[in-house]
Amino acid sequence: MKIKVGVLFGGKSVEHEVSIISALQACQSFDREKYDIVPIYMTRENTFHIGEAVGKIECYKAGIPALLKQSQQVTFSGKDGRLLLERYPAKKFGNNVLETIDVVFPIVHGTNVEDGTLQGYLKTFGVPFVGCDVLASAVGMDKYVMKTVWMASGLPVLPCLRIDHKHYLNDTEAFLDRVEKEIGCPVIVKPVNLGSSVGIRKADDREELADALDYAFQYAGKVLVERAVQNLKEINCSIIGDYEEAEASECEEPVSNDRILTYEEKYLQGGNSKKAGSGEGEGMASLSRKIPADITPEEREKIRTLAVEAYQALDCCGLSRIDFMMDSVTREVWLNEINTIPGSLSFYLWEPLGVPYKDVLTRMINLAFKREREVGEITYSFDTNILAGASFGGTKGSKL
Repeated sequence: MKIKVGVLFGGKSVEHEVSIISALQACQSFDREKYDIVPIYMTRENTFHIGEAVGKIECYKAGIPALLKQSQQVTFSGKDGRLLLERYPAKKFGNNVLETIDVVFPIVHGTNVEDGTLQGYLKTFGVPFVGCDVLASAVGMDKYVMKTVWMASGLPVLPCLRIDHKHYLNDTEAFLDRVEKEIGCPVIVKPVNLGSSVGIRKADDREELADALDYAFQYAGKVLVERAVQNLKEINCSIIGDYEEAEASECEEPVSNDRILTYEEKYLQGGNSKKAGSGEGEGMASLSRKIPADITPEEREKIRTLAVEAYQALDCCGLSRIDFMMDSVTREVWLNEINTIPGSLSFYLWEPLGVPYKDVLTRMINLAFKREREVGEITYSFDTNILAGASFGGTKGSKL
């Protein structure tokens, strides 16, 4: 009997469209001898929808309102370790359960969905889900907390400062002074909890720093400022596994036409390398890149080893991508950030090692079931009979 996989995507995020591309791309690659796939679209208003149109990219091109007219809204409930998708609004008579899901596969990007929020929601139903758990997802989304954990683990990260919008507005000059004193320009300014290069700018002096901060605060309430790497060379590496065992993929070197790889370069321009796709509908797979990265064998192994260490330091599960920064002159390497659910699930980094996308997806599902088995072995309650002896001393004067 096949396992029914609910591929969940979309959500209230600036990376909503990227999630759609990544998810529908994955839906075409599952091993259909093992799995039945149910695409589940999550709108920006946090409603869930299923139906034949939900799994077709051309239906999204006609606009979301038109798509929703061709789909069925559902609500979630849990039963016996499975997720039930129930018709909404429910019929007064008859069965309202439209699908029973064995494992949920979130392919979502960004705030409100990749940051532990959606993972916590799924966890309340007691259903297995693919990818990082709540804590790892939350830490992986917050760039400052992430770097703090890596620093405590002895891993290489760049000096940085964090500021929230209110404190910045209350004493702007003091913070600009602090950046110049503790880090110095040039710096990179970025929202603390966004991906896909949204809200990111480089600042070479104090005036540009102020402009970059104003720009970043349009997208997030907290902003990170970190030292910029001279002679920047970006290297990315994917990892699959969990806290017990994890392995690294081939390394890639994204090719940017600007100082910082932009959202448009990542998702809208298409690519021209051998590993690039045709552009439309290809997601991160269409990005111009060098695979393998232009680094020495020794540098490759160092980065792959650091990637596994960084992944396990955050207690990740499933598949993630670690992004590195290298000074192309000194060859020094620093961890930049983790993408706990990377665009296109970084399948293109596993193909050079002889691992097809189908096998990557299967392994991710197996890891989800493994974690669920381990969770099932933990005791979460014990009999105390506290309620039998509970007393509030009567109703007069009591405060509940």
